[in-house]
Amino acid sequence: MSTEKEFLRSAHPIDPAVRAEIMANLRAIEASHHVTVLFACESGSRGWGFASPDSDYDVRFIYVNRLPWYLTVTPRRDVIEVPISGDLDINGWDLRKALGLMRESNPTLLEWLRSPIVYRDDAVAMPRFRALSEAVFSNARAWHHYSSMARKNFREHLQADEVRYKKYLYVLRPLLAARWIRTQPGVPPMRFADLAQHTLDAVRDAALIKEIDALLEVKMRAGEAATSPRWPGIHAFIESELAANAAEPITPLPQSEEAGLDAFLCETVQRFDAAAHEGGRA
Repeated sequence: MSTEKEFLRSAHPIDPAVRAEIMANLRAIEASHHVTVLFACESGSRGWGFASPDSDYDVRFIYVNRLPWYLTVTPRRDVIEVPISGDLDINGWDLRKALGLMRESNPTLLEWLRSPIVYRDDAVAMPRFRALSEAVFSNARAWHHYSSMARKNFREHLQADEVRYKKYLYVLRPLLAARWIRTQPGVPPMRFADLAQHTLDAVRDAALIKEIDALLEVKMRAGEAATSPRWPGIHAFIESELAANAAEPITPLPQSEEAGLDAFLCETVQRFDAAAHEGGRA
């Protein structure tokens, strides 16, 4: 198989000034909401590796509240959403919410953890968080999510003679993620180039790879709304892969027990609550 550089193009452009602004926003969120951001990353097209020149910065984060926040009879709002400002789209989930979604093998959360662009990554909490995400991963839940997403996006966005470039990628990416889950254990990578590298064959799928690379090249220099006529090779592959998924659902693999999620939540909340009382940061 060819090297990644020869296989499919990929780019993750982050302007240094924008990165500095994102870091400042994260610090402001911590101060105004009395939370600690454990992890922050780039989601969306920049994380997937095929951003257009006018793509937003989709910053997603996981945070922990202080202990009293968790000790109320009435559940509190467990997301923080910052009003969109220019190209910045920033929002995050409380740790307990994130762990609940991890238990369900939520693909969005799992993609965040594998983003190639990371802004914040707590050295103590996040290695354990990632290990737990692998331990409780359900191949069946994730496969059904990606397979259904691909089918829905294909039905809604790729039926016309003229389609948006990015909509092809919004079908190809979940299709290749579903193929990854079917053919090898563990959580699929976020980067589209990595998915293709491990699910397409450089020889057998050479024509398809060349067409996908051409699509990426145009998409990455065109605007988000740019369109083109159908790409016949990609379209045929999508239809074939959707038919194969419909004909043969995946067989569930055994999952690990989930007790570690509660222990991790308790330990992490107590650690950062104690640090806050001491006037420092863990």
